Amino acid sequence: MFEVFEIKPSDFELPSQYADSLGVQYSKQVTLKHKKDNGQFFTPIPIASLMASLCSVEKKRIRILDPGCGTAILTCSLIEFLVNKNPKIDSIELVAYETDPKLISTSEKSLAFLKQWLEKKSVEFQYILRISDFVLENASALRNIYRQQKFDIIVSNPPYFKLSKDDEKSVAAREIVSGQPNIYAFFLGISSKLLEDSGELIFITPRSFASGNYFNAFRQLFFRTVQIQRIHLFSSRRETFNRDSVLQETVIIKAVKEKINPNKKVTITYSYGLNDLESIQIKNFNYSSLIDLESKEKILHLPTNNNEIKVFNLISSWSNTLRDFNIQISTGPVVAFRANAFIKGVYENETKKLVPLFWLHNVNKMFLEWPKFIKEKGQFIRCEQSSRNLLVPNKDYIFLRRFSTKDDKSRLIAAPYFSNSTNSENIGIENKVNYLYRKNGYMERKEVVGLCALLNSELFDTYFRIFNGNVNVSATELREMRFPSLVEVKEIGSRIILSNDYSMTNVNQIVNEIFEFELIFS
Repeated sequence: MFEVFEIKPSDFELPSQYADSLGVQYSKQVTLKHKKDNGQFFTPIPIASLMASLCSVEKKRIRILDPGCGTAILTCSLIEFLVNKNPKIDSIELVAYETDPKLISTSEKSLAFLKQWLEKKSVEFQYILRISDFVLENASALRNIYRQQKFDIIVSNPPYFKLSKDDEKSVAAREIVSGQPNIYAFFLGISSKLLEDSGELIFITPRSFASGNYFNAFRQLFFRTVQIQRIHLFSSRRETFNRDSVLQETVIIKAVKEKINPNKKVTITYSYGLNDLESIQIKNFNYSSLIDLESKEKILHLPTNNNEIKVFNLISSWSNTLRDFNIQISTGPVVAFRANAFIKGVYENETKKLVPLFWLHNVNKMFLEWPKFIKEKGQFIRCEQSSRNLLVPNKDYIFLRRFSTKDDKSRLIAAPYFSNSTNSENIGIENKVNYLYRKNGYMERKEVVGLCALLNSELFDTYFRIFNGNVNVSATELREMRFPSLVEVKEIGSRIILSNDYSMTNVNQIVNEIFEFELIFS
C-alpha cells in the first residue's frame, strides 16, 4: 500500500536537493513495474544541473513549461540556475504536468518549497500543476492550434514507452506518427510547437529518434520547427539513470525556436556517465554536416569521440548509395507465425517440394550457418503455388540481420549467399532478415563479398552507431548510408576471395588498407 510520507526540507537545502530526496523516498514505496509502466525515471542532480546550465534565456519575466514534472527536480535545478545567473529576474511563471496520482502530492511539496525559496530571493513565482495528460491537452499545437500562451523555456525528462497506433495519444498526435510510436517523441514534438520565438527546449530522451522509419514523421516536423544548438551524449547505457536500473542510450538536446540555418554550428559534448561531467569532451560541427535537411529521412548523426569523428569524416566524403549501384534492400517475406503451415523442421521426401529457409540465427559475419536446427526454427519451407508469394528467386544475395541483441559487439551482421549452394529455383527468407540484391540482373561474386565485408567491418559498425541508437537495423537507414565507389567495393571483394580468408581480422585489415585508415579500439 502506498503511504503518504512527510519529508521536510533541511536548513539551507536547495529546492533541487529537496526534490531529489522526495524522489528517492517515493521510489522506495512503488514497484519498479509501476515506474516502468508510467515511464518514470527520475533525473539525477548532476544531469539536472547540466541541463539547467544549457539555458541562456535572460528575460526579467520568464514562462516555463515542464510537461512531465515528476518530483520537479528539473524545474528546480533550472530555476536555481536562472536566479543565480540573472539577479534581475522579477517573476517566473510555471506550468507543470503530472498524471500519476501517487506522485502528485510529492510534486506539490517540491513546488511549494521552490516558491518559498524564491520568495526569500524576492522573485515572484506562480505555478500551475495540471493533473491532466500533456499530450491529449496540447496535441492540437501540432496543427498550429494553440490553446494557451507559449513558453520561453521547456524542460523535460519525458516518459519513455511505446504506444499502439490506435492509442488515443497516437491518434491525437497523428502528425508525428509513422509506425509504432514512443511517447517521448510526442512530448518533444508538441513542446517544439509551444515555444515562443527564441524560446529554448532542453530535454533528456533516448537517442532513437535520430534515425529509423518509426520516427520519420517526428523528424520531419521537429527539424523544421527548431534549430539544434547543443547535444550531450553518454557513452554508457547504464550510468545515466543507474538508480532506476535503466539500460538506455540517452541524449540531452537543446534546441531553439528560430529560423533554421544549416550553416550554424552545433556543439556536441559527451561523457561516459555521471562521474565525468566536469571533464566533458567538446566538438563543434556544421548543422548541415550532422543532418541533411533536404533528405527524405533527415537522419541525425551524432559522433561522440575521435574515432567516430574520423569515421564520420571519411564516409561523409563518399557520394554513393546502394541505389547508385542499382542494388535494392528488402525485408524477408516469411512471417513465421503466418507461414507456420509451410515451414518444416527437417527435410523429408514429400509430395511437396521443400526449399531452404534462412532465419536471423543462420546469419553470421561473412558466413551462413545453414542448416542450423533450433526448436521452432524450421530450416525448410514448402514450395508450392500457395506459398509462392513467400519465396524469392534463388540468386546471389547479402543477408543482413534486422536486429542485434544488446550483447552483440556489432550492430551490423551480414553474410553472403550464393545461388549455387542449392539447386532450388526459389528460397525462403524470414522477416527478421534484410536481403540486398540487384533486381534486374545479378551481383558479381566480388560485389557480394565486398559489400558484405564493408557492412561487417569495424569501419561501418562505428559509422552505424553514429546515427543508430537502438538494436534495429532498418532498410530505410541502409538506403541512406554512403558507400565508396563500386571499383573499391569490388577490390575489397577480390582481395578477400583471393586470400580465401573470410575472417573478420582479414576483412578489417583489407578494408582499412584500401582506405588507408586506422581505428584505435580499446
